[in-house]
Amino acid sequence: MHNTGDRTQEDNSTTSVRAGLEEVIVTAQRREERLQDVPIAVTALSRAEIETRGISNVIDLKSIAPNLLVSLMPNSNVVSQVSLRGGVTINGGLYWEPSTGMYLDGVYLGKAVGSVFDVVDLERIEVLRGPQGTLYGRNTMAGAVNFVTRKPSGIFGGSASVEFGNYGGHVEKLSLDLPRWGIARLSLAARKEDRDGLVKLTDGGELDSRNKLGARAALGLDFSDNFIVDYRFDYTKIDQAPPHNQLYYVTPQGPLFTAAAAYASRDRLSTVSTNWPSYEQLDLHGHALTLTWDVNERNQLKSISARRTLRNDDSVDLDGVPITISTAKRISNLEQKSQELQWVGRTERLDYVMGLYYYEDDGQTINPHEFFFGSDNSQYGFGVEAKSAYGQIDWRVTDALTLTAGLRRTKEDKTTWRFKSATPVSLGPIPWVSAEASFAATTPLATIAYKVNDRLNIYAKYSEGFKSGGFQGEAGSADEAVIPYDPEDQKTFEVGAKFTSENGRLQLNMAVFHNNIENMHVNRFTGIPGVSVIRNAGQATTKGFELEGMWVPSEALRLQVSYGYLKGEYDEFMEAAAPGQPITNVAYNRSFPHAPEHTFNVNVNARLAQTVWGELRGSADYGYTASFYAYPYQIVTVDPSRATAGNTKVDSCGLLNLRLVLADIPLGGSGQAEVALWIRNAADEDQPVNFIDFGPGFFADYTLAYYPEPRTYGATFTYRW
Repeated sequence: MHNTGDRTQEDNSTTSVRAGLEEVIVTAQRREERLQDVPIAVTALSRAEIETRGISNVIDLKSIAPNLLVSLMPNSNVVSQVSLRGGVTINGGLYWEPSTGMYLDGVYLGKAVGSVFDVVDLERIEVLRGPQGTLYGRNTMAGAVNFVTRKPSGIFGGSASVEFGNYGGHVEKLSLDLPRWGIARLSLAARKEDRDGLVKLTDGGELDSRNKLGARAALGLDFSDNFIVDYRFDYTKIDQAPPHNQLYYVTPQGPLFTAAAAYASRDRLSTVSTNWPSYEQLDLHGHALTLTWDVNERNQLKSISARRTLRNDDSVDLDGVPITISTAKRISNLEQKSQELQWVGRTERLDYVMGLYYYEDDGQTINPHEFFFGSDNSQYGFGVEAKSAYGQIDWRVTDALTLTAGLRRTKEDKTTWRFKSATPVSLGPIPWVSAEASFAATTPLATIAYKVNDRLNIYAKYSEGFKSGGFQGEAGSADEAVIPYDPEDQKTFEVGAKFTSENGRLQLNMAVFHNNIENMHVNRFTGIPGVSVIRNAGQATTKGFELEGMWVPSEALRLQVSYGYLKGEYDEFMEAAAPGQPITNVAYNRSFPHAPEHTFNVNVNARLAQTVWGELRGSADYGYTASFYAYPYQIVTVDPSRATAGNTKVDSCGLLNLRLVLADIPLGGSGQAEVALWIRNAADEDQPVNFIDFGPGFFADYTLAYYPEPRTYGATFTYRW
């Protein structure tokens, strides 16, 4: 059952487009299976695709899969905001937990903060859509993203590359496989990126720069043919400038906001003025130890132990202008530990996975603010201890029919503490308070899969997801700080089909889903300085359709297309329509955030010529996202004291990336070189992709906008041996 990571032709990103489609192997169900056999909506990217598309972290996924929307959290370049089938986390605070689980070599990454780090030596990426509450568990209600790194081969080899681009950008990468030494296999890799800021400051500084170092070490110890130990270490060091909080709109109300209005612009600015230091620093260490024992040909036991530590220190001029209206600073620490035991096996008619999982984390954030009318020292801490047991059985009733049943039981104990001092006192000081609460859920799975023939598989699935409740880290009062919000849960019905043509040149995968969500978590900025609150909106429904296709009409051309349709709406949103009015269902007048109705991606990869200098290839990658609302606010303005959703509506946008490659350049011996010219955001799209709306409660409508990176271009030189 073992794969010790021997190098294959598919490891090389210069592999030519073949006459048929390669067989894609995924581990979405904790065991190796053909993508076309797995009754799950999965998008899988091979190493060659990852390098061709220039993917190094979660932000690069963007809209690469149907109904997937990935962006940066406002005012940070190290916090991701992932929306999958309408499931999203809007707040970037460490006390929040994402709705889409991210995994690195089987280890769960518990927070969105620090999730934008470069994963060095990626072998494969899997995007699992829909609840993964049985096999994956914590906070995978919307889905899961698996990052799988390459195993050390024990054969000497590697690659080195250097990249140069505009804005002074340059990237250096090194991946090295060392020869086997006894029972040991070792690989080392590193990636260094630097870039000048995209926005210049009038005082000579800059914003939105890059200064990142990522490193990885992978050690494999083959104690015997059936017992292997794998150790992984990853390290990230970031010290750069955050994006500009560009003032998009402000009500010219009073002398202060009238003065700020002079700096407001709805066009992306390249030179600005601020009056507060802006920086972001991240230090991340990850350790993972995996023990794999093949008990026999049919049973495997695995232990995955992990520990990750994070320190994030940032400071932003939150108002975006050279007037002290709003500033923010965060000093955060987090430690997480996890342990998982898996038993994967099979009989003549059964495949089964069983496991025990333990996770704990502990962190705190110091979050002071300076405002035009005062200041506060906001601090909060958080912790969780989660335990779960799970099992899933696939019964092959016949060679064509497979029935699957799964169940997971989860229990989470959460703790919190909150403190806030303020000047003046009217800002609402909070004495030191603490609280704890427990949450539990049982999440089942049932699937019927039918193999019509060797080329067509269909399935119907029912699954449930669970995201536990918690506490308000940024609570505005002592009472709110100790009262937990309720868990969110989801019931999903899905029908899908996976088809491969007889000649192997065409592949089509489709899925239709319907989600019923209870106690949906929504985030609201209250207008009170430094206070965002989490509310249980009530009930919601999301439904949609997904299509992925791949076609290889000839050895020289490969086409990939994906399309997602999504409809999200509230069935119940309990809130007072305006202050003083009774609490009623206002679902008809609340926007569904980060849920674009249409997402579309097309990738064309073509061999243009075969020359004595190598193979000339070109690729074009286009991703389209329809318009969507950034926050769950009122659609029609009924209450002027609250924010209106249309003020932070993100317009539809399409991003085009182009790449021209001369690959397989012979240099003598076993080494080969590659030269690539590339352009990202070739059309220079420049409308906002995210917002912060302070709302009327901040004494004036004050809206900040965040823009995509402008057109960038450059060249990459790679040598492989």
